Amino acid sequence: MLFETKIEPLCTYCARGVPLEDGQVGCPKRGIVSPGGSCRGFRYDPLKRVPPRPVVPARPQLSPEDFVL
Repeated sequence: MLFETKIEPLCTYCARGVPLEDGQVGCPKRGIVSPGGSCRGFRYDPLKRVPPRPVVPARPQLSPEDFVL
């Protein structure tokens, strides 16, 4: 699945949050907060979220003999 339907509300993904240099998030409602926190004023911003990479299936190593009929 490429896109998740249920996103956990985190300050890192909030449209109101501003990332700071030290890994914290600046929030106009709560001040400086940790990136893992959240509040009732959470608004999801999809451009701030980096989705997890899709899992690549393991492929066996093929030899030239595998293609001979």
